Amino acid sequence: MPDTILNRCKQNGLRMTGQRKVIAQILDSSKDHPDVEELFARASAQDPNMSLATVYRTVKTLEERGILAKVEFGDGRARYEAAGRAHHDHLIDVDTGKIIEFVDPEIEALQEKIAAKLGYRLTGHRMELFGEKLDDKS
Repeated sequence: MPDTILNRCKQNGLRMTGQRKVIAQILDSSKDHPDVEELFARASAQDPNMSLATVYRTVKTLEERGILAKVEFGDGRARYEAAGRAHHDHLIDVDTGKIIEFVDPEIEALQEKIAAKLGYRLTGHRMELFGEKLDDKS
């Protein structure tokens, strides 16, 4: 059974209404980090009876069950991604809002080294980089 949000809901014993299935499927297929309003727009396009309150309740339930993780990138909007994914960092384009996920072994090693130098064993971290796209003409 693939590790999808929909399957994790079922494994957690959540009752999967038609609207919850729509929301879970949208989250599974999202290549970005949608906020509740974006989820609502996508879900209501598939199910015109979808309410914003249903999306809020579903996201809250999925977050409480450890299925979704809330991520905040300083723009005042709580965004969501599947919880428990392999570690990754984020680069946020400040002009477009595009979020790029990446992993860099050199950065990971440097963070471990810095923690050790300061007398710590790193148990986790979160990193968001903010940047502007370089002009291709330079």
